[in-house]
Formats: sequence, C-alpha cells, structure tokens
Amino acid sequence: MSSKFGLNVLRLSLGIVILIEAVMFVLPSAAHDFARTHMPGFVRLVVGFGEILGCVLLLIPKTAVRGAWLLLAVLVMAVLLHLLHGLYGIGNLVIYAAAAFAIAVGKSN
Repeated sequence: MSSKFGLNVLRLSLGIVILIEAVMFVLPSAAHDFARTHMPGFVRLVVGFGEILGCVLLLIPKTAVRGAWLLLAVLVMAVLLHLLHGLYGIGNLVIYAAAAFAIAVGKSN
C-alpha cells in the first residue's frame, strides 16, 4: 500500500461524506434549523453550495487539488462562523478541514 492509495481513499471518502451532508444542508428542510443561528439564509446557501462545488471538484481526479483548497476555505469559514456565534461543536469541521488540507498538500507534490 502506498501513500497515493491512502490519499485517494481519503479524497473519495471525504468528498462523498461532505457532499451528502452539504446537499442535506441546502435542502429547504434545513432552513428551519439554520434560522436559530439568526444568520441570513443566504449564508447557508453560500456555505452549502461552496461545499458542494468543492466536493465535486475533489471527486474528479484532475481537479482534486483545487477542490481540496476550495473545500478547506469553505470549512475554515464555517469554523469561524460557528465560533463567532458561540457554537463550539466544531470537531467534525476541524477534522474535515485537516483532511482537505492533507489532500491538497499531498496531491500537490
């Protein structure tokens, strides 16, 4: 087994998991839960569609590095939004961001 194989498994699993979560996040049924944050609704859509675009790029081997960097940027923005609103349950976001960073750096070399 090589590190290339490991990065591909990480890339595919991260892309699929976040893609599913992002699609569920942009569906109208998620708007009610998001309204409790008192942030404008367009923030949910920007973050959600940013994640979807990043995941699609991540899942395509030729655009994986760009997708990983985009996904990292969106996830860092999401972490900051959570922290600014006093929501400290960001463990999953931090792990996802670290995985996107590992893919971006690992695939660039």
